[in-house]
Amino acid sequence: MRIKLLFLCIVCLLFPRFGFGQDISLYQQFNGRYDFLFVGNTLNPVENSFQSTVAVNTTSSATMALQPTDVIEKAYLYWAGCGTGDFDVALNGQPLTAERTFAHTRFIGFLELNFFSAFVDVTSQVIATGNGNYTLSDLDVSDHIVYHSQASTNFAGWALIIVYKNDALPLNQLNVYDGLQAVPTEISIDLNSLNVIDNDGARIGFLAWEGDSGIAVNETLRINGQPLSSLPLNPVNNAFNGTNSFTGSNQLYNMDLDVYNIQNFIDIGDTSANISLTSGQDFVMVNAIVTKLNSQLPDATIIAGNVQRNCDSRVIVLDYMVSNTNCTDFLPAETPIAFYADGVLVGQALTFNDIPIGGAESGQITLTIPDNIPLDFTLTLAADDMGDGNGHVTELVETNNLFVVEVSLLVAPPFNELPPLESCNLGFTRALFDFSSYEDLVRTDAAHTVSFHDNLADAENDLNPIFNTSNYLAQATPKEIFVRIENGSCFAVTSFMLQSKNCPPTVYNYVSANEDGTNDSFFIDGLRDIFVNFQLEIYNRWGVLVWEGNNNTEDWRGVITKGLRIDGNEAPDGTYFYVLDLNDPGFPEPYTGFLYLNR
Repeated sequence: MRIKLLFLCIVCLLFPRFGFGQDISLYQQFNGRYDFLFVGNTLNPVENSFQSTVAVNTTSSATMALQPTDVIEKAYLYWAGCGTGDFDVALNGQPLTAERTFAHTRFIGFLELNFFSAFVDVTSQVIATGNGNYTLSDLDVSDHIVYHSQASTNFAGWALIIVYKNDALPLNQLNVYDGLQAVPTEISIDLNSLNVIDNDGARIGFLAWEGDSGIAVNETLRINGQPLSSLPLNPVNNAFNGTNSFTGSNQLYNMDLDVYNIQNFIDIGDTSANISLTSGQDFVMVNAIVTKLNSQLPDATIIAGNVQRNCDSRVIVLDYMVSNTNCTDFLPAETPIAFYADGVLVGQALTFNDIPIGGAESGQITLTIPDNIPLDFTLTLAADDMGDGNGHVTELVETNNLFVVEVSLLVAPPFNELPPLESCNLGFTRALFDFSSYEDLVRTDAAHTVSFHDNLADAENDLNPIFNTSNYLAQATPKEIFVRIENGSCFAVTSFMLQSKNCPPTVYNYVSANEDGTNDSFFIDGLRDIFVNFQLEIYNRWGVLVWEGNNNTEDWRGVITKGLRIDGNEAPDGTYFYVLDLNDPGFPEPYTGFLYLNR
């Protein structure tokens, strides 16, 4: 085996090739009285570098022993091995399928070596089971171990990362990072989203695979450039050597569950840390990292609620809520809040009360949007902001104070002015009108809806619309018709006038006067109740006036009421002449003509 390794190292120098995996990044953050525990075991019967017979088991067990007052918050199961992956396993006999997977490929000379890791959130199962023995089974990498034994990288194993809370713990920030990054020869991992308030008791834990206790060639583990060690398990030159810091075991073959104190290697105010790992020979894959930092701080966040807007108004009423959820301390009263419209400060407020951990406070503010801000703008709510982008509350996370909502001010729809309509007077200024075409004429957008109303109140309240717009009878004129135009958000109201006019009368100049119900009188349509001052005179063929009337007399029925009376006052058949004086400024000349009487 040693000869093979030496040969492969020579080949690697002659034919260097590179591997690839997934960068370590933040998976989940916990803020509160939290701590963590690693539970797991290898499937290797011995360290792979010293196997006389190549073998990797398919099952192994480990014991979880939390304190009675520890309450499990999360339980994450990771398993890994050589090969392209076995993503269906069982934990205490319960079948599990990977929810997330990671892969790494390593090249040594002409060898292409695949590795995998898998993840399942097993919180509910671990809470239900509690303390005791946990057995992972059905993890089978047998198809790949002979091939991997050429490079002494045949392995498999599993681990539970347990996050638990306990009221006796200090307030901590716990970060779980994962991915799959490997050496040799060097890797650099930036752990972001840290907030170092107090470095007392700060710890970092590693879940790593395939480290060998017997290989310590230029092997170092550093945080922020400072080497880590934890004697006697993890010497400074052999950090990944098959050990378990939680149990003190040095027989966790080809996997590591190691924890280091880092309070001397990070500083208060740090928001990130750099992990670097070098190895001149030993192949190590880092799968997960957990950091625990003492951190007692609030975390102000804000969201917008209802935005009340009125048509044609630049005043809005905004509901909002300030929360202090993912935090480790209360948010003090009078935390400032700023409101910006397209980056322009338009309002400020303060919280009223101390907001406890996990609590929230609602508020409402009236904002006036300046005229130079467009109708469509971005409204930004900023918690812990004194109006200049700066706050005065030290928070657990300083980058989550903003909430953005797009706002559109409401504007009544534009419309076209409508001209008045005229129609013939039907009597006492009554008239029929057709304004059905005004629906298209008034609107400037085909999507707008239009309705017509008899009065302003109905138009404003969208009540009693007029439906017979093509044959509308106005009982008196002039009359104002009100028009409501809607754009889906706002409405506008305009109006137009209905006016009647006296139209020329129509003379029906045949009179039968025989009382048969047809043409029994001299009828002039459009005369009575319209030209109320009219005078009508009827002459016989010799020019003698035989009848005269006005709006107060009945129509002429062939009876002589003036001049010489013959045959019992009945006018004889024949042609007669009429003179109709309308006495209307619009019709200064009298109407004259012939009419025919036939009994």
